[in-house]
Amino acid sequence: MTGWSRRRILKAALAATVAPLAAPSQAATVTGAWPFRRGVNAWPWFALTREFPAPRTDYDWPPFQSQRPVPTPDDLGRLRQTGLDFIRLPVDPGPFLAADAATRAKLLDMVDAAVAASLDAGLGTIVNVQANGATHYWNPNRMVSSTAAPEFAAYRALVGEFAGRLERFTPGMVALEPVNEPPQSCDSNVWSQVQASLLTAARASSAALPLVVTGGCGSMVSGLVALDPAPLAAFEPILFTFHFYEPYLFSHQGAPWMREPVYRALNNVPWPASAGSLEQTLASVRARMAGDTETSEADKRAAYAETERVLKVYFDAQPDRWFIDKYLSQARAWADRNGIAPNRIIMGEFGALRTDARYTAAPIADRARYISDVRQSAEAAGFPWAFWDLFDGMGMMDDTTRALDPAMVEALGLRMAE
Repeated sequence: MTGWSRRRILKAALAATVAPLAAPSQAATVTGAWPFRRGVNAWPWFALTREFPAPRTDYDWPPFQSQRPVPTPDDLGRLRQTGLDFIRLPVDPGPFLAADAATRAKLLDMVDAAVAASLDAGLGTIVNVQANGATHYWNPNRMVSSTAAPEFAAYRALVGEFAGRLERFTPGMVALEPVNEPPQSCDSNVWSQVQASLLTAARASSAALPLVVTGGCGSMVSGLVALDPAPLAAFEPILFTFHFYEPYLFSHQGAPWMREPVYRALNNVPWPASAGSLEQTLASVRARMAGDTETSEADKRAAYAETERVLKVYFDAQPDRWFIDKYLSQARAWADRNGIAPNRIIMGEFGALRTDARYTAAPIADRARYISDVRQSAEAAGFPWAFWDLFDGMGMMDDTTRALDPAMVEALGLRMAE
């Protein structure tokens, strides 16, 4: 966190090159004058950890990988100049929960400093407690799978601690999202219990901090529309969120972390589907498989057969902007049924993998068209949004040069910062 101060009183004015973002009053926030409209996820600022292998459950110091890209004050200022008005800040809870009191205090101060820097740049902040599913101990299953999960009590206490600290910042400009992509099923009563318990802990520490709530099944649209918002009114002020990556065959083509075998070799899937053909995409899949020396031939054949099957469905359906509109119309209908203003429902993640160096994953123009379509569909429905993400293979800023990707800036309806 070199270069960040530990300011507790934030500047009231921004630099002359940055348009001011007025901080709404508490009353305005409760009635729906939210400052979150166009955002970006600032991953991996508090991610990419250095945990010790099992049986240890702690982390090295500092717990975050030193080579990970972290936005500088200049980066944040340029993001504001593009027209973005908030960041969603994913924070891995593992290092905080594994730490002793003194180390935990240092980590909490680091989050405070990140929030302060974002606010100084004119960017609101949604702090999202985002457990890492790849971590052997401090993972979602151990923390938020149920209220009886082994580390749920510790996680719940951390959520309460975050709420108390974030309350000290500019009213209405900071919010807390206690969980990322809950693993329970869409209509799970277990998730309802987990969320209610976490919100109760947050409200015990802060009566006024905006809280972000979500549905089950990974925060997908189907999870949101299965959510009963009536019991959540007790925790106002609240916002709602969902994530959108449909169709995954496009947005996650080539993603190594996906469990299904089709994704590893999947590439050159066009958007919209009419921009390419099944034959062209299958030829690209075969080329990528031919270069794979780690997978057995039998596994390749099985993966290719499944890939061919799902791609035929994709091209037969011919997804285009209508496909996205149909999904998001479900979220808007849920909002209308429940009397919830659409500007209280944030599409908290959306994006697509960029082209890699060796193969065509999502072609550049197709990726830009897809992101533009998703963004415009969300705006047409009245939903704010947060792009995934700032850095990495789905990012809008180069990890090393910090140059903004012009195609992504345009697709997001923003302007290039000077």
